[in-house]
Amino acid sequence: MIALLVAGGFGLAFTLFLTPVFVKLFRRLNWGQFIRDDGPQSHHSKRGTPTMGGIVFILGSGLAYIVGHIVAQVPLTLVGVLVLFLMVGLGFVGFIDDFLKTRRQQSLGLGGWAKIAGQVVVAVIFAIFALQFPDENGLTPASTMISWVRDIHWLDFHQFGVLLGGVTGGIVIGGILFGIWSTIIIVSASNGVNVADGLDGLATGASIFAISSFIFIGFWQSNQSAFGINGSGASSSDLFKAYETRDPLDLAVVAAAIAGSLIGFLWYNTSPAQIFMGDTGSLGIGGALAGLAIMSRTELLLVITGGLFLIVTGSVILQRVYFKLTHGKRIFLMSPLHHHFELKGWAEITVVVRFWLISGMFVAVGVGLFYLEWVSRPS
Repeated sequence: MIALLVAGGFGLAFTLFLTPVFVKLFRRLNWGQFIRDDGPQSHHSKRGTPTMGGIVFILGSGLAYIVGHIVAQVPLTLVGVLVLFLMVGLGFVGFIDDFLKTRRQQSLGLGGWAKIAGQVVVAVIFAIFALQFPDENGLTPASTMISWVRDIHWLDFHQFGVLLGGVTGGIVIGGILFGIWSTIIIVSASNGVNVADGLDGLATGASIFAISSFIFIGFWQSNQSAFGINGSGASSSDLFKAYETRDPLDLAVVAAAIAGSLIGFLWYNTSPAQIFMGDTGSLGIGGALAGLAIMSRTELLLVITGGLFLIVTGSVILQRVYFKLTHGKRIFLMSPLHHHFELKGWAEITVVVRFWLISGMFVAVGVGLFYLEWVSRPS
């Protein structure tokens, strides 16, 4: 608990007090945002605003996680390190994209397939380590099962591999299928946050809600851990309701570190933004969300807790499909969806706050379903 509080507090203090230092540094390095000519006219005044602000809260999150463990005198865990690995790894892919944009002064950085390739490489490395190094309870950081609010045992990639190729096939085929599944989640989540990052503070605020849900989820899973109550006179019904998740409290700690860092960053990222997170930040946040969902065994629940990102990304897909099918017609004035409402005359801050509210409601529903599943399990 001490590690959780310290990590959140340190992350908040780091970005709140040091972001202005990074703003000045990025201005000297000429790391300014490029604005598309076909976007809303109100955005043209943002040209040159320092970008790559994701560096600030990614650094703050990592340091906060480490400091929290030092103060609480508890060891780092592989699950926490893997979440930060996804955040840093995908943040680095985004940094390359941002750097090329600022250097060329155009909206094209990495090509679309090059960016996807970078995300896939990071995701595959994560998948390999996530199924290794079992703890004293035999748990690896991730499992080969697809999960909702806990593992779904009849959707096990390992068992499917056993059916196809025996014991060896279970390991090899199951591992490959898990790698594909986790890569889909990671690439989808990182691109979802990236698409939502179009207005001052929009992606940051929505991400604070989504990341914070894992503070509750991790803390609750820790209190209801099967390995915490096993052997303590617990009944079979208690064990049936318990969670088999590795180091869930540390997932809450790393979520608190990230959420705290994002809150401090939002102080400067809200309208009118003094700094943008860039692809560095949006891809990094998406990676952290995916990592938290995979290792807390709440993969499908991320569709709800990250519902805003799904809607915004869906608006882009619908727009493109409809445009091609109708040979030039559009559903929205502009995609992603937040730009549509801007062009309809909504003030930027109005769009942002209303989208925050939508994100908060999605998270409330997601956390509510997580708790409802536990309550409704027979006792």
